[in-house]
Amino acid sequence: MNMIKMLCERSTPAMRILIVVIGVICLITVTFFLTSCQVFHTPTPVSTPSPVPTATTTTFRNPLNSSGPDPWMTYYNGNYYLAATTWGGASTGLTMRKASTIADLKSATPARIWQDSTATRCCNYWAPEFFLLNGLDGLHWYGYFSGGPSTCCDDQRMHVIESAGTDPMGPYTYKARLYDSIDGWAIDTSVFQLNGSLYLLFSAWSGRYQNIYIAAMSNPWTVSGNRVLLSSPTYSWEQQNGNVNEGPVALQRNGKTFIVYSASHCNGPNYKLGMLTYTGSDPLSTSSWTKSANPVFQGANGVYSPGHNTFFKSPDGSEDWIVYHGNNSASGGCDMNRTPRIQKFTWNSDGTPNFGSPISTSTDLAVPSGEGGGTSPTLTTSP
Repeated sequence: MNMIKMLCERSTPAMRILIVVIGVICLITVTFFLTSCQVFHTPTPVSTPSPVPTATTTTFRNPLNSSGPDPWMTYYNGNYYLAATTWGGASTGLTMRKASTIADLKSATPARIWQDSTATRCCNYWAPEFFLLNGLDGLHWYGYFSGGPSTCCDDQRMHVIESAGTDPMGPYTYKARLYDSIDGWAIDTSVFQLNGSLYLLFSAWSGRYQNIYIAAMSNPWTVSGNRVLLSSPTYSWEQQNGNVNEGPVALQRNGKTFIVYSASHCNGPNYKLGMLTYTGSDPLSTSSWTKSANPVFQGANGVYSPGHNTFFKSPDGSEDWIVYHGNNSASGGCDMNRTPRIQKFTWNSDGTPNFGSPISTSTDLAVPSGEGGGTSPTLTTSP
């Protein structure tokens, strides 16, 4: 710039004009060059890839968690619900897990839904099951379980609690103790409906045999008749480690009714499932029920003592699933190390269920059909 200034000062007017013209031409040339570089050498923009959506978990492996004897499970209004024996004292109470997927259910924290400080029923809660039934003012969830005092376990009795509305998580209030004229030790309460009537199923001792009984109910919390024997452990496979029939639960399809139960003692590797089929005309008649001569589900594939089951439908209602507990070794017993497992089952051509064999814990299973977008299957309610 100083040189240009000096030339301008020492030059004639004509030279000054020439210098200005040359300067303008140089400025235009430089500007064009820089613009051209920007146009021809700007890198091609790199497109940012769209975020990859998180993959939905479509498979799982059993067990569902590390502790859950005598499990009950259902799918309702977009969520799975899982409850099980909690044993324990008054502060333990009954708990339930809730999640919209099996993957989330496996990590769900159990929420306490019921506890009771009444000394005769405070503790040792076993085998809870929940049913959506009609009460005095509409639908409620009724929770059935056995419990007793803090000293276990000769004073277990059957109890029922009632939800305030239609949320399986409650809140619940105590409704009643269930008993007939015998009013003794009784466990593993379940209910079912047949031909418009409601019936109670449970297990109780008679001499050396732990049997399965049925009784009529006038509503979800009242027994209206005395017990009737349905099944006694008469086969050798029902008498291993003890003469036991327990954990009865009804399964119904296409007009057929079955009662699936647990046989032999849980303290050992021989716990398994047996089945009764309704073949008569009166549910309160022992002769109306026919026992299968062989177990319908027993240990295999590294799963020991599979038993104390319930059933549930897949989210879209197209599949039937069994939930049961099992042990990981032959030395497993009747403790809180039993874990809940689930698997789909099918139906034979004669209309009976085909449960297959327990599936290994190293096997990937497809999640129930409709998970993540299904609607709740229709739940049966009382008349």
